Amino acid sequence: MKRSDLFRVAIAFLAVAAITLLIHQYRTSGATVSDYPQRSVSGSEELIDVSVANGSSGSQIAKQLFELGVIESSQSFFRLAVSDSRATRIAPGVHQLNSRISAEQALDQLLDPNRMPNLVKIVEGSWNVEIFEKLEKSGFSREDITLALRELKLPKGFKSLEGVLFPAQYNFAQGTTVKQALESMILRFQEQFSAIESTNTSKFSSQELIIIASIIQAEGITEDFGKISTVIRSRLKVGMPLQMDSTIHYAQKIRGNIFLSTKSTLLNSPFNTYKKYGLPPAPIGNPGIDAIKAAINPVDGNWLYFITVSPGDTRFTNNLTEFNQWKVIYTKNRKAGAFK
Repeated sequence: MKRSDLFRVAIAFLAVAAITLLIHQYRTSGATVSDYPQRSVSGSEELIDVSVANGSSGSQIAKQLFELGVIESSQSFFRLAVSDSRATRIAPGVHQLNSRISAEQALDQLLDPNRMPNLVKIVEGSWNVEIFEKLEKSGFSREDITLALRELKLPKGFKSLEGVLFPAQYNFAQGTTVKQALESMILRFQEQFSAIESTNTSKFSSQELIIIASIIQAEGITEDFGKISTVIRSRLKVGMPLQMDSTIHYAQKIRGNIFLSTKSTLLNSPFNTYKKYGLPPAPIGNPGIDAIKAAINPVDGNWLYFITVSPGDTRFTNNLTEFNQWKVIYTKNRKAGAFK
């Protein structure tokens, strides 16, 4: 036999041996992995706290679930995490899971927000004082919140913490400080804002855009955000006071009252846009991404006025007479209880 033929035979033998070894390793490492069968679970069962750290990998979570007795083998969950894209949405923080459940049930429970006792839900338009109240309810002390506020650094270009605590769901891991919690909200804001700020072609600064976005958020529904943004810009352009009820409600810390009395329009406050011209000195809440996008990119139009005459029916115009006619309809509907 030629030397070249011997070489080919040797290579073929080594290849077969390598494949055989891989198959053996695959089988012995758990190609057929054990997994608890799916079963019904009740609320009376004891729950196990699973603390997922920031940046935890599928294998790390799988190991922890196995060691805590949630799943029968770490491999069963790891393989599911690799094949199921939902696993990438597991939030850091404490999750309460049942014991002796299947890998699939474990994943479902890890994705269930109702199983996250420390979940903090910040809704769009929340005021900072409302966010601080939620942090208190989740276990942070008022004293620690006060101390953290003194140490926080605002994003570049911003002068107010109001407006830069991004509304979202947060689940803070054990040991998280108030400062770290608030910093995670600021970081989330920076990530969201920087992704769209490049589309800003106006003269407005970053701070001014968030002030506008906060008013947009408070004044209407998502479908109307672009038009409300146009109204704000139109009024600023012609030197007309904004006359936004939401800015006075913010100054008074009043929620859920659509009616604004004449007396309230005389309020002595820098947030009274009936008396003060231009934008208020700071945002009137923490706007969501849709309101921020609308502040940066208003829709084309020349509207100066808008009014919600009934729930779901907001009308826009640049004609004061038409606006006053709609205001009569609004008053009639309000008195009839349409906004309750």
